[in-house]
Amino acid sequence: MNKPLPAFSYGSDDSGLVWGFLIGDGAKDGRATSIDAADALQRLRAPAPGQFVWLHFNLANANSERWLRAHAALGDDFFEILHQGSRSTRIEVADRALVAVVNDVLHNFSFDSADISTLWVHVTPHGVISARRKPLESIERLRQAVLHGEALRSPVELLVHLLRDQADVLVNIVREAVARVDTAEDQLLAARLTRKREDLGALRRVLVRLQRLLAPEPAALFRLLQRPPAWIALDDLQDLRQATEEFTVVLTDLASLQERIKLLQEEIAAQVNEENNRSLFLLTIVTVMALPINLVAGLLGMNVGGIPLAQHAHGFWIVLAFTAAFTGGAAWLLLRLQRQR
Repeated sequence: MNKPLPAFSYGSDDSGLVWGFLIGDGAKDGRATSIDAADALQRLRAPAPGQFVWLHFNLANANSERWLRAHAALGDDFFEILHQGSRSTRIEVADRALVAVVNDVLHNFSFDSADISTLWVHVTPHGVISARRKPLESIERLRQAVLHGEALRSPVELLVHLLRDQADVLVNIVREAVARVDTAEDQLLAARLTRKREDLGALRRVLVRLQRLLAPEPAALFRLLQRPPAWIALDDLQDLRQATEEFTVVLTDLASLQERIKLLQEEIAAQVNEENNRSLFLLTIVTVMALPINLVAGLLGMNVGGIPLAQHAHGFWIVLAFTAAFTGGAAWLLLRLQRQR
C-alpha cells in the first residue's frame, strides 16, 4: 500500500502560523510565551488585560488566509490591501485598527531586486498579526528580540520596534553599498575597473527600487500622527514620531548614495568615450598611412601599357622609396596633429 505524501508546511503549522507569542503582564518570567494556533484562537476571543498576542503567518501556505478569514476577525480592508498590486510602504487606519505594508529584504540580501518582499501587519489594542510570503530580515530581528526578553508594553510598540529594525537593516544595506561604490571608485582612479558600469548599474537599480518602495513610509506615518486612533498611547505616538525621523534620515542617505553612483557612472562613461575616441583616431592614422601604399599598388597593378618605370632596372626601388617617403610624411603630419590635441 502506498503511503500518502506528507503535506508541505512551508515552515508553518496546519493553520499557516509560523510563530505566536503572548506578550505583556502575566507572561512567564516576564518573557514572551510561545503559543500555538489553538491558544491564539482562545486569546483572540477573550483577550486578557495587560496582554496581547503576536501571530506571524506564512502566506505561501494556503491555509493562512483561510484561518485569518475564519478566526482573526480582520476587516475586509486588510484582505483588500493584501491582494493589491501596489506594494508601497504605508500605514493606514482601517476599522479602528492599524494596517501596515512594510517592504523588507530577504536573509543574506545580495543586492538583487528579487530579494525584496512585502510584510503585512494588522495592529489592534489586543494583538498584532503579521503575514509574509518569504522569510524577511527585519521580522526575524524582531522575533529574536522578543525571544531574548525585550519588554514591549503594547502592540504599537512592537510595530515601532519593527520599523526601527527595518531602518537598521536599511542602514546596513547602505553601508555595504557605500563600500562597493568606494571600491569601484578606487579601481576607476587606478585605471583597474574591470566590469565598470554593469555592477554599478545593477546596484543603482536595486537602490532605486528600495527608495521607491520605502519613500512613502515617512509621509504615511506623519499622516497617522496627525490623526491617530484614540487607543494609541502618547508614549507610543512619540516612539512612532522618532522612528519616522530616523527612517527619513536613512532615506536621505539612500538618495545621496544614488546620486553618487550616478556621477560615478557618468565619469566611467566619459572615460569610455575618451578611450573610444583614442582608438578611432589611431585607426584613422593607420588607414591614412596605408592609403599611399594601396593607391600606388592599385595604379601599378592595372597591367596596361605605359606604366612608369616598368622597364627601368631600379623601378621597384624607386616606387618603394617614393611610397615610403609619402607614408612617412603623412605619419609625421598626423603625429604632429596628435601632439597639438
